[in-house]
Amino acid sequence: MIVILRVWALLFGVLLIMIGNGMQSTLMGIRGGLEGFSTFELSVVTSAYFAGFLIGSRLASNLIRSVGHVRVFAALGSFMSAGLIAFPIFVDPWAWALIRLLLGFCLSGVYVSAESWLNDKATNSTRGTILSAYMLAQTVGLVGAQVLVGVTPAETFTVFAIASILVSLSFAPILLSASPVPAAENIKPMRLERLYKTSPLATVGTLLLGGVFAAQLGMASVYGSEIGLSTGQITSFVAAIFLGSIVFQVPVGWLSDIFDRRLLILGVTMLGGVASLTPWIFGPSFPVLLGTGFMMGGMASPLYSLLIAYCNDYLELEDMPAASGGIIFIYGVGAIIGPLLTGQMMDLIGDEGFWLFIAGTFLAIAAWCGYRMTVRSAISVEDAGDYVSLSPTASPFAVTAVTEWTTEQDGESENDR
Repeated sequence: MIVILRVWALLFGVLLIMIGNGMQSTLMGIRGGLEGFSTFELSVVTSAYFAGFLIGSRLASNLIRSVGHVRVFAALGSFMSAGLIAFPIFVDPWAWALIRLLLGFCLSGVYVSAESWLNDKATNSTRGTILSAYMLAQTVGLVGAQVLVGVTPAETFTVFAIASILVSLSFAPILLSASPVPAAENIKPMRLERLYKTSPLATVGTLLLGGVFAAQLGMASVYGSEIGLSTGQITSFVAAIFLGSIVFQVPVGWLSDIFDRRLLILGVTMLGGVASLTPWIFGPSFPVLLGTGFMMGGMASPLYSLLIAYCNDYLELEDMPAASGGIIFIYGVGAIIGPLLTGQMMDLIGDEGFWLFIAGTFLAIAAWCGYRMTVRSAISVEDAGDYVSLSPTASPFAVTAVTEWTTEQDGESENDR
């Protein structure tokens, strides 16, 4: 608890940022439907956010080295707050796409700043606790955002103003408690050819999983609006996805340290794919949607951590930072493509296209995993590294910090034996 109190301002600020960002993400589908935007237009708006996020993940470290953490935080926070207020002023899908591009870029920079700041505040003995609390603050913020959207009329200016206010307030505790920290290291991603040779399963799996994440988190509210759910039902559906991602991390992580990770990846993707077909088979009743969202999110989020852990099993410690950068780049590409393909499927075959895309992508990862199991021998459980819970929104800096910390802990444990 004392460790968390030392960084409470930063964690509280991140919590408020995630509430504001989670609100606008869900509002895109709800308000876009009210404004008469087409499914294709909303898919472009969704993809634009992930394009901005990918660009930001590549440039944020350069910004921090140039002007420092405090200025980057303040500048990006101002842009985010302004962007949230601009949505109800410029009611046009292409204007929204540009705003979302800006928000994705800004939020990626905020993540890099926050994660490098937290890592600098941590010691070897506290790093795992602090980064776990940070990931929890992110997820709790996204769930809390759904509550606020659910109780605020989506057709009003107020809901966007609340999101903007929360983001503006989030930077006060962070900046008032700010202290100088070393500039964030610019992590150069591993060449994709080398990354693929290291782990074809992790490379292709992460690309496809990026599409699943972006579709379920960016297009879930669009789907809910299309089938006539109320605002409260849509936000409950989206919240179920985030809650599932929290609940399943621990059991999947425990199993990951006991069984061949490929078997677990196969099982998780098969379960995610079958669960995603449930509304298509039995109809999209609200209870079915809640259960499916819970299982879908519960399988997708741990799968990201599984793929990174599996890739790291074939790497030396010095190669992990570059590999993390490559994995995040691949994930970003998939996240840009996913909503566009989902929107196209929904236009071509109807609302069921949402579920068919997600189920098909889950099952495609399963098929690829099954094939890779026939051509590569498994690493023994004893030689595999530890599973670490990671959010898909984590920057290369956070992924590297957590991975290196876990490896150091393993090394210390072996030395103590």
